[in-house]
Amino acid sequence: MNRRAFLRHTAAGLGVLGLGSGLTRTGTAAADLYRISLAEWSLHRAIFGGELDHLDFARVARQEFGLDGVEYVNQFFKDKARDQAFLREMKTRADGEGVRSLLIMCDGEGRLGDPDEARRIEAVENHHKWVEAAAYLGCHSIRVNAASEGSYEEQQRLAADGLRRLTEFAAEHDLNVIVENHGGLSSNGAWLAGVMERVDHERCGTLPDFGNFRLRDDEWYDRYQGVAELMPYAKAVSAKSHDFDAEGNETHTDYERMMTIVLDAGYRGYVGIEYEGRSMPEMDGIRATRDLLVRVREHLAPRY
Repeated sequence: MNRRAFLRHTAAGLGVLGLGSGLTRTGTAAADLYRISLAEWSLHRAIFGGELDHLDFARVARQEFGLDGVEYVNQFFKDKARDQAFLREMKTRADGEGVRSLLIMCDGEGRLGDPDEARRIEAVENHHKWVEAAAYLGCHSIRVNAASEGSYEEQQRLAADGLRRLTEFAAEHDLNVIVENHGGLSSNGAWLAGVMERVDHERCGTLPDFGNFRLRDDEWYDRYQGVAELMPYAKAVSAKSHDFDAEGNETHTDYERMMTIVLDAGYRGYVGIEYEGRSMPEMDGIRATRDLLVRVREHLAPRY
């Protein structure tokens, strides 16, 4: 089966490119519950390995998976944040595929909650270029981390300070700053929700990730509780996946339970596929996650 035929077959069988057959209680299409996007980290082995060029990411998301939203990772174009020709090419390719650029995941720019004020401010300023790049690409947000050190309350205060400073800059560009549960205290849902309360800015929110609730070593925060605590502030959602059983269910996360939490919070935005497993090739893992999200959406539609 060639690629075009494959996409037609997929759209007909799963409703990935269409609206789907399931209806909500209000009679709207199931796809209106949430759309599905692709996080670039799902293809990190292919990109780091030279099998895929970052500039082809939007094309792959659309043509291989039938998805119309992408979430970039700054590691794959680390030195291009202010390269206007490069950003223009990214935008041209995404627009040409009918793909929306949703956000840039930003790492390696310093700790926004650093105890040293000079380094904290430096970290804030290091993110400015990504705010500007995201605004140019048409994104709604940059995703950042809330790393800090010290006591529980001190880390909340420091992270909130750095986030507030960055958010005020981002707001001038009509952009959001969203924080992912991404290790340490940020993987404690109650702690991160408390940071959001301290920041107290409509442009600062969360990106709940289904799987990133490891506090340290073998200590984990309950993922369902954590997502529930973060959803009131969510401006994006990351559907983390690793392994699947014979029925196509993710073995670490009950997707129906998790998506019920997401939808009950009133969220109706994009849900981003972030496959990190090694039991199957990345392309297959992305398809498995997409198919599961579509199936769950169809099943949950009558409830909403």
